[in-house]
Amino acid sequence: MSTIAILSALPQEQGSLVSALQHAEKITHAGRTFWRGTLHGHAVVLALSGIGKVAAATTTTALIECFGARRIVFTGVAGGLGANVQVGDVVVAQDYLQHDMDASPIVERWLVPGYPQIRMACDPALTEALLAATRFTVERDSSQIDWPSLGMEARHVPQVHAGLIASGDRFVSTAGESAVLRASLESAGHAVLAVEMEGAAVAQVCADYGVAFAAVRTVSDRADDGAHLDFLQFVETVAARYADHVVHAFLKSL
Repeated sequence: MSTIAILSALPQEQGSLVSALQHAEKITHAGRTFWRGTLHGHAVVLALSGIGKVAAATTTTALIECFGARRIVFTGVAGGLGANVQVGDVVVAQDYLQHDMDASPIVERWLVPGYPQIRMACDPALTEALLAATRFTVERDSSQIDWPSLGMEARHVPQVHAGLIASGDRFVSTAGESAVLRASLESAGHAVLAVEMEGAAVAQVCADYGVAFAAVRTVSDRADDGAHLDFLQFVETVAARYADHVVHAFLKSL
């Protein structure tokens, strides 16, 4: 039975999964806590990614080297960049790039030296299964969320998107920076949907090891200075709920 790793960005996303784990075993390695057990008949290991690309890469390497993970699924939050990507929406990654990678003029901007292309693809089959689980979860759960308590319209209908996510070691939090990032990527043919700080590093490590990777991100803000939602409340009310239910639906479908 091959091991599936569930990588979470936030403790709130991981808590209920740890509670649901059967035959749970807590392991400390490389300064990180891992939980190993079974869930819906699958051998599973749970871990928090850490913040930023280096931390996420270390965690991913440990999952592969020490726990034998052959499939890795990542959940978390992100800032929406795409024109139609709104707070409360969910983005399933089809591929990733590092928006702060610039080794030009040696190689073209955003290309990681030594790799064949700028965008690192997620595993198609794993991504399709994750996308189906995400659509099922959002359709089922969205009507049960108290959107007005988050400063949103009562009839808010979140959308599920699939496409490119950008990662970088910088918290994009102003309208100006967000606009420049989106414009520069789109002008080069990279229609980006969301931005966060870890996924591209996980994608790179998984590519190195030949491990299947898929990721889903709940949009917590528009990566600008106009965000009006309370982040922790959003995580607990929306993101943690989606992450938990998506993972269960995903594992049941395999």
